[in-house]
Amino acid sequence: MKYNIAVVPGDGIGPEVVAEALKVLDRVGEKFGHEFNYTKVLAGGCAIDEVGEPLPEESLKICKENDAVLLGAVGGWKWDDLPGDQRPEKALLGLRKGLALFANLRPALLFDELADACPLKKEIVDGGLDLVVVRELTGGIYFGEKGRKQTDMGEAAYDIEIYSEEEIERIAEVAFDMAMKRGKKVTSVDKANVLESSRLWRSVVMKVAEKYPEVELNHLYVDNAVMQIIRDPKQFDVIVTSNMFGDILSDGASQVTGSIGMLPSASLAKGNFGMYEPVHGSAPDLAGTGKANPMATILSVAMMLRYSFDLSEEADAIENAVKKVLADKYRTPDIMLNEKDPDACKLIGTKEAGDLITANI
Repeated sequence: MKYNIAVVPGDGIGPEVVAEALKVLDRVGEKFGHEFNYTKVLAGGCAIDEVGEPLPEESLKICKENDAVLLGAVGGWKWDDLPGDQRPEKALLGLRKGLALFANLRPALLFDELADACPLKKEIVDGGLDLVVVRELTGGIYFGEKGRKQTDMGEAAYDIEIYSEEEIERIAEVAFDMAMKRGKKVTSVDKANVLESSRLWRSVVMKVAEKYPEVELNHLYVDNAVMQIIRDPKQFDVIVTSNMFGDILSDGASQVTGSIGMLPSASLAKGNFGMYEPVHGSAPDLAGTGKANPMATILSVAMMLRYSFDLSEEADAIENAVKKVLADKYRTPDIMLNEKDPDACKLIGTKEAGDLITANI
């Protein structure tokens, strides 16, 4: 089988971790008889430097012409002083909107080998942790009307949260479909005691739930959800929520797993098309040091194989290779617990991590 992938290395550590993920993907192609073709795409701060805009029209066109997109990271200190509509992050929002990527899947899985890296007490996470945040990605406050105006108290700024029934219904269906293949439990997170958009959200989610009688549905206000993820993360199976709440909750859940450097994500359109990226950012302080953890990007490639290409065996091979490297006590700096004890774990860098995972495919 032949698959065409648009590759957006981006900024900071993006190019470094993407390079290791492609190395692993090439090994999968060799072992399972697939051909993966890559087209490099310019987006983010590097695009601003080269052509003066974060997402050139040609870049979006190339992404649309491919079977899937692999993204490293965008942004960095260098571009922090630019106006909001000219920042590198505009490329990320533009890709999501332009590719109609309405569903963001962010799994938070605590590997047994990294249990000691979890900041929570052992008894809280004993027995494992495996939840997924399903985040609505193309609506809500991030894409609503925004602006500034003068008031008698000086300049004021506003961002409007708006959701339609269709937007809520389609993301809820993704969450319920996923729950049917997992633990058959959905937690919908909103702020229905205050926000009108959340009241609509809740009513539509409840209507969708009627089509899934086998799935247990419960609701949490977002502030309580944050507390519950810390207090008892094992109570969750699938969390479905809005764009902004999902952004916050998924990053919070990532820390329960020990390191944001371990967490992949998928952003899906209708059908099999998707964009895959690590949850972590561009980490400009780590760029060029060889210390970045490429495992989140490599696991994002596994999600690509599973969701866009329907290659479950190949996805399993990557995930098992990552587990084997962890079981062999290899650790990048972000998951290295005790550098003073060389017998406990072996410290490795970005490239070595990619090499080890590739060798274990």
